[in-house]
Amino acid sequence: MSPSSGFAGFPIFPAFAAGLFDDAAVFPPGLAPLDVAVPAHRAHRSARYAELVGPLILPASALDALDELIGDASSTGGAPPLDLAITAPDGPCEAAKALAKAAELPVDLRGLEVAVPAGMEADEFFRLLGTVDVPVYVEVPRDARRPSIIDAVAELGHRAKFRTGGVKPHLYPSPDELATAIKSVVDAGVPFKATAGLHHPVRNTDPETGFHQHGFLNLLLATDAAAEGRPVAELSAILADRDAPSIASRVDALDMDRTDAARARFLSFGTCSITDPLNELTDLGLLAPVLLETTR
Repeated sequence: MSPSSGFAGFPIFPAFAAGLFDDAAVFPPGLAPLDVAVPAHRAHRSARYAELVGPLILPASALDALDELIGDASSTGGAPPLDLAITAPDGPCEAAKALAKAAELPVDLRGLEVAVPAGMEADEFFRLLGTVDVPVYVEVPRDARRPSIIDAVAELGHRAKFRTGGVKPHLYPSPDELATAIKSVVDAGVPFKATAGLHHPVRNTDPETGFHQHGFLNLLLATDAAAEGRPVAELSAILADRDAPSIASRVDALDMDRTDAARARFLSFGTCSITDPLNELTDLGLLAPVLLETTR
């Protein structure tokens, strides 16, 4: 396992997990109220496992309520600006309004995640999006526009975002579809993040819904395989693998160079719970229990 230093003398954690877990607490199925999600996120960012946690992700529609909640910087009691990423599911026009609103708030804007509206082609989308001075994640549509969108994202130096699940079964791409998407962006030199449906480290079937859910460790290994030039069929087999001990062992065996290469491509994923996946990594032997001694 490739280790990385903790902070303030806290234990080391594996490099594969650094900044991997974006805080999507307000999204389904968690649906945390904003006045709960914001202080909870600040608590995550001051916990022993803080370096594993990415920004709080909020939809553009939540920014007015966030303004009322955190007010000006003086109301935060000396706390640093809230580290934030914004989603714009309605496309680039909504994104522009969200950027203007965020500029008025005491936040550290870490990313803008923008969906491509139905029927909108790459040239129109990027023309409307214009120049943005924070990292942009373009949610790649699951249709014939995907190649042109990825090509434009690569040319403009943006990042990709893939939806890997949701509240309905059709929102879960098959292993073959997701493998093709991962190989496409890795081959194009485009970093990506994932969102929705990644509730566990390893592929599984949810007992309540019957949905076949992707595992975030499977995604990491598939990204590693893509970076090594492996074919789509091999990536698909990795994504379909449900053998948790085997998947954990393969992640643990990645050396520093391959870990860094995979994580330079697979940047993070959104999770409605920060501590649940960390506890599962501890159960798999990939995180030191002391990092999470207060989360169970």
